[in-house]
Amino acid sequence: MLDFLGNLERTHLCGDLRAAHAGQQVVLMGWVNRRRDHGNLIFLDIRDRSGIAQVVLDKELTPDGHAKGEQVRPEYVVAAVGKVRLRAPDAINPKMPTGEIEIESTQLLVLNDTRLAPFSPAEEAIQNEEVRLKYRYVDLRRAEMQRNFRLRHDITLAIRESLSRQGFLEIETPILTKSTPEGARDFLVPSRVHPGEFYALPQSPQIFKQILMISGFDRYFQIARCFRDEDLRADRQLEFTQVDLEMSFPRQEHVFAVVEDFLCAGFAAAGVTLPKPFPRMTYDEAMQRFGTDKPDLRLPGLTDVRSAFTDENLATLQIDSALPIVALRIPNVGELSRKEREDNHPLFDQKKGAKFIDDFKRLAKGFPEAAAKVRELAGASDADFVIIVAGDPAHHIKASDTKFEGRLSEREINVLAAAGNFRTELAKKYAERHGAFRVTDDAVYNAHAGKQVDGSAAFHPIWITDFPMFEYDLASGKWMPAHHPFTSPHEHDMANLVSDPASVRANCYDLAMNGLELGSGSIRIHRKDVQQQIFQSLNISDEEARQRFGFFLDALEYGTPPHGGIALGLDRIVMLLAGAPSLREVIAFPKTAKAIDLMVDAPTTVTEQQLKELHIRVALKS
Repeated sequence: MLDFLGNLERTHLCGDLRAAHAGQQVVLMGWVNRRRDHGNLIFLDIRDRSGIAQVVLDKELTPDGHAKGEQVRPEYVVAAVGKVRLRAPDAINPKMPTGEIEIESTQLLVLNDTRLAPFSPAEEAIQNEEVRLKYRYVDLRRAEMQRNFRLRHDITLAIRESLSRQGFLEIETPILTKSTPEGARDFLVPSRVHPGEFYALPQSPQIFKQILMISGFDRYFQIARCFRDEDLRADRQLEFTQVDLEMSFPRQEHVFAVVEDFLCAGFAAAGVTLPKPFPRMTYDEAMQRFGTDKPDLRLPGLTDVRSAFTDENLATLQIDSALPIVALRIPNVGELSRKEREDNHPLFDQKKGAKFIDDFKRLAKGFPEAAAKVRELAGASDADFVIIVAGDPAHHIKASDTKFEGRLSEREINVLAAAGNFRTELAKKYAERHGAFRVTDDAVYNAHAGKQVDGSAAFHPIWITDFPMFEYDLASGKWMPAHHPFTSPHEHDMANLVSDPASVRANCYDLAMNGLELGSGSIRIHRKDVQQQIFQSLNISDEEARQRFGFFLDALEYGTPPHGGIALGLDRIVMLLAGAPSLREVIAFPKTAKAIDLMVDAPTTVTEQQLKELHIRVALKS
C-alpha cells in the first residue's frame, strides 16, 4: 500500500547534509539507491540530484518504518523523517560527502514503487548505449549524468553572465524560417495554410542576427537551438545548441576578446582556469604544422623532414619531391610488432594522394643516415613511434596544382591533411601508451571535486585565421564558399574575387580546442555591392540571389553597419569539460547514430488525415 505525502514538506536535499546538521530534524525525499537489511536495522541510501544520504530504520524505534523498509526496493520513491546524527568513527564513509552522518528515521513513507529497471542507476558503467537511450529517464538518474547536466547549467549561466556584463542583449530568433543554403540539409516543415510551401528549421540564426545588427541592437547573443539534417557522429547531433553572438563595428580582435572572456568564465565555472590570450595561427600554418584546421596541441605537430633525404633516396622510395614530406611522432608508444604496424594501415587515408613509411628498421637498413636524421628532426626518443607521410607520384588525383605566393596548393593540403588525420587516429589508438590525453581526465576529476585546474595543462584553445574564401567543387566544376556566402573577404584580396578566387582569403576565424572545432565566425559583408560581387564569383545569378536571399539583400540597402560574430557549440564545450566521449552524454534526450530517438520512438509515420491536411502524399521506395 503506497502512502500519500499529505502536508509533509522536504526540508533538505540528501547530498547537502553534513556534520554541522547533527541533531536537526529533517525530511528527505528521493529514490532508494541501495538497501541493506541487517535484521533489526535496515539501511537505505536515499538519492536525489544533490547526492546520497544514509537512512537508518531501527525496528525498535520505528517498527512501521522498518516493516516498510523490508518491502522497498531500489528506485522506489520514499520520504524519510528523522534526526541527523553523527556516525560512529569506524562507520564513517570518506568516499561520500555525507559520509560523516546518517538519519535516524522515525517515519518512512513509500510514495511510489517501480518496475524492475533494465539497469540500476547506482551502477556507473552501463555498456549498452541503446538500452540507456531507450530508458533515458532511468539513465539520467545516474550520478555521472546528474553531474554532467549540473555542469552544463553552471557553464551556461557563467556564459550568459559574461556576455551580459559585456553589453550583449539576449534576443530570440525564429525557429520556423525560410530555407536558405548554409552547408547542410534543412529540416523542412510543411505549411498547412500554404499548400506546397515549407518552413525550414534554422541551421543557425545567421541571417537574423545580421538583421539585428542592421536594426541597431549593436550586441546580440542567444543560447540558440539549431538543426541540421546531416550524418551523425560522436560530436554531431541533428539538433544542437550554440552560443551565438553578433557585434556591430568590430574587428577580429574585438570578437576574440569577447569569446575569450565568456569561455574563460564558462571553464572557471567547471573549476578550470584558461590562460588568456589564446594563441593564434593561420590556416596555412595550421595545415603545415598539424595537417588540420582544428589542431590538437596536446601532441607534437608534423615535422618537415625533406632535408633528411637526397633526391636519389626519394626516387628509390618513390616519394614525390614536389610535395610535402613530413614526420609525425606519437610519444611513448614503444616497440610495435609487425602485425601492429600492419593494423595501422586501414587508419591511413590513401585517397588523398599520399603514402606513408613506418618500417624504420627497413629504412634504417637501407637509408641509415636518412632514418637517423628523420628521428633527430622530429625530436624522437627510442620509445616514440615515428611515421613519414609524403606525396605518392603514382597516385594522381584531380586537384589544383596552382601555387600562390605564401599559400599552399590543393595537392600540398591533401598530403598534409592525410598526415594530420593519421596523426589523430594513431594518437587515439595509442592513447593509453603515450598518455598525452590522460591529463584531461585528471583535470575533469579535479574540476568535479571543486579544485581549480590550470587549463594550460589539459585544454588547449587556439584561433585559426585567414581561411581560403572558396573551395573548388570537382563535381560541379564551380568555386563554392568555404564558409557561408556572407563572409567578408580580406580587403587586400577583393580585386581577385572573380579573376583568381583560389587566392582570396576570408575574414573569418575558427576556435579549436583539443582537436575539436568549438566555433566558427567571421566579419560579415555589410555592403550590397560587395555581396553581389561574392554571388557573381560563385556563379549565382541576380535572379537566383533574389529568390534565395531577397529579403536580406533588401535589408543591406538600409544603412547596414560593419558587423561580425561567431557561434560556439555549447554541447561540445560541456562534452570537453565533462570528459565525455560523445555529445549524447551532455544532451538530455539525444538521437542515436542512426538519427533515432529510442525513448519516444521517433521518427514515426503519421496518419493519412495529417498528411491530407498538409497536402502531402508519401511516395515509398519500391
